[in-house]
Amino acid sequence: MEKSITINQDELIHQVKLGCLIPTLVGGVVVRKIVMQAAQEHKIVASVDELQQAADGIRLLRQLNSSTDTRLWLEQHNLSLDEFEELVQTSVLSSKLASTLFAGQAESIFAERQLDYTKAVLYEVLLDDLDLANELFYAIEENETTFWNVSHQFIREVKLRRIGGYQGVLNRSNLKPEISTAVFSATPPQLLKPIITSKGVHLIFVEEIIQPELNDAVLQKIVSDLFIDWLKNEIESLKVLLYPGNEGEKSIEIYPQYLGLPFW
Repeated sequence: MEKSITINQDELIHQVKLGCLIPTLVGGVVVRKIVMQAAQEHKIVASVDELQQAADGIRLLRQLNSSTDTRLWLEQHNLSLDEFEELVQTSVLSSKLASTLFAGQAESIFAERQLDYTKAVLYEVLLDDLDLANELFYAIEENETTFWNVSHQFIREVKLRRIGGYQGVLNRSNLKPEISTAVFSATPPQLLKPIITSKGVHLIFVEEIIQPELNDAVLQKIVSDLFIDWLKNEIESLKVLLYPGNEGEKSIEIYPQYLGLPFW
């Protein structure tokens, strides 16, 4: 005989509390309310085509390739069609609000902060011993070995070792200040002298410095950063009160740092 478990709304709320998720959910509500109010103040509306495009984007992201897939996904997330349309509308209005508020500032921000958008392609070996790091540095410089050989010998993590210590395409905010200064002063391809941080001794090979261009991706990143800063300021200026809904219980003030928002 097949066993089943029935879960009601009260049990869901109880689990949300036990999972310490209330502040995160409150944060989502606060952001949505701020966006909707600001969109209304700026007379921003979503056209039918914009809503359709956003809905198609969500279905593509979620790999909802048929009406059956979409229906099952909505059921699993306990969303009605109207609620799905509200989700899509919020996404569109949020994007249009960010553009309305900050797209006009993007070029001047880019001009002021070009260094922040410069990126570097890095490889790294993290060591515990400065003397060993210096020895390896000079051995590579004298062509007695290669960075690739060093990475394969001294990187413990298997996946990282297989790619030779490749760290990716990074900007300044991804790096510790003492590393960032050296990296963005390099003339690639260049092996940097060992750098000591709290994590250990870094032996870094700078393969490339990528100069920024004001393309669509950078423009969108600048607008997004400005929008997030704006949201933070809006939230910090609010007093967020949560009403438990039980008779006689006082409201609870939820402070910004506990809202569980990804940008905090």
